[in-house]
This record gives sequence, C-alpha cells and structure tokens, in this order.
Amino acid sequence: MPDPVARDAAEAESAFSHPAVAPDASAAYGEHPDQVVDFYAPRGGQTGVPLVVLLHGGAWRAAYDRRHVTPFADFLARRGLAVANVEYRRGTEIPQQGGGQPAGRWPETFDDIAAVMDALPGLAREALPAADVRRMVVTGHSAGGHLALWASARHVLPVGSPWRLPAPPALRGVVALAPIADFAQAVELDVCGGAVRQLLGPEAEFSARSAHTDPAALLPTGIATAVVQGRDDIVVPYAVSEAYVDAAAKAGETVGLTLLEEVGHFPLIDPAADACAVVAEEIAQLAF
Repeated sequence: MPDPVARDAAEAESAFSHPAVAPDASAAYGEHPDQVVDFYAPRGGQTGVPLVVLLHGGAWRAAYDRRHVTPFADFLARRGLAVANVEYRRGTEIPQQGGGQPAGRWPETFDDIAAVMDALPGLAREALPAADVRRMVVTGHSAGGHLALWASARHVLPVGSPWRLPAPPALRGVVALAPIADFAQAVELDVCGGAVRQLLGPEAEFSARSAHTDPAALLPTGIATAVVQGRDDIVVPYAVSEAYVDAAAKAGETVGLTLLEEVGHFPLIDPAADACAVVAEEIAQLAF
C-alpha cells in the first residue's frame, strides 16, 4: 500500500504541473481586483452549450487562486462545455498569529459568490455568446465545492440573510468535488488546518455564522446535487462528504455520491488523471 502522504504529494504535483491556460474573455463583477470571472468557450466552436460555473479550492486562502484550475477549465471546454472560472476574495496574505495564512474573509467571500452568481447570466451573454445560461451547472473543488453547494442553497438560507434568494437559483444542478460540505465533521477532523473556524471568525460567532454557510445545515435544496470524492483523500477525507450525504437523506433529499477508489484529493481537477474524466461526465449528465 503506497504511503498516503507521498501519494497525495505526487497527485498534487501532477495537478499543478500543467501550464495555465489563458481565457477567451474576462469580465469584472465588482470593483475589487479579485471580483473577476474568466470565460472559456467550447473548443469545437459549438453554440448554445451549457455553462459550467467553476469555483476553485485552496481552503479559502489567498495563496490559491483561479489559475490552478485553468487546465481543468480548458479540459471541460474541450469536451464541448462553456466555462466561467470565478475568482473571489479569500483570506488576506497577512499571516495569522502562529504563522500561516487565514482562510476566507467574512463576509466578503460570501458576498462575492452571491454577487457573481447573480451577475453571471448577464456577463456570459455579453462575453461568451456560445453559452446557454438556461443550462447552468455549478461545480467546485474542495473549498470551492463548499461554495458551489452554498451557491445552490441560497433560497433556503435563514430569513434575514443578506444572501438569501426568494426562489431557487436557475441551475441544472451542482457537482461538488471533495467538498468541505459538513462543517461539524470538517472541524472534528481539522480539515485544512482549522480552515472552517478561520473562515467563520471568532468562536462566539461560529454557530450563528455556520447556520448561514454550512451546506449540511441548508437542506433540502431541491437542486440536483452530485458529490465526487476520492476514497483515499487525506486533505478533505471522504467522511466529510458522507456526513453531508447523510444529512441530506435525513432532510428527505437524495444526493448522489461517487466514491473513486485509489484516488486522493487532486486527481479530480487534474486533466491527466482518469478521475477528471469521471468528473466531466458527472457534469455533462446534469448539463445536457
């Protein structure tokens, strides 16, 4: 049996080894430099194709931006999909006490996801005419998987939430890749070095903020939802996804869970990995 840490390192090296792929167009959805979305047209020149909204991961930390998923965006575009690769505000680059970058910004991270999801239909019509915004799927990896689930659940946010929608978002569905989908389980397992607690801020605010941001607390959504997870993931262990799927079942909703054997965290977004083709198929099944 291979060493899990060595395996994870090798998978990460492969996923990050691909050169960044420049977008076909970009658009701002706000005034901050991170409030930008890059568009990738389907490589075959097709029109009227589904739009995949891609939310990158990286524990909501500033060190990880949308560039590392541009090869994945291109991979989806080469399979006949239009792609919107979203940037959003993450933790500041100022180290926290004890070292390391903090995860996320409150409330800016969520402000940005809400703003870009609301703006995307109009932005895509202008910048990416090949996309059919009536057929939109949102996907995300790791912390981005959390944000994808959250974006599809804004209509069930607590009353009074600034991000709440009056009706379900116009989505074909959501495909969450190794998502940080259940905050209680993620905190228990100390996923990404305490990233969830950093995202939500002071201990006194944790419960109240979690009620507005924990996908496992925002169920049922009525939105078609699939989770793809590597069984050998040591970054976001599959127990986190299983906890979310169990919470959905208790709420009366079925969430599809695809557990990939001998797969860790990064092959899901690595065009060189077989797991990436599985992800693309899951997205296509909802989109087309």
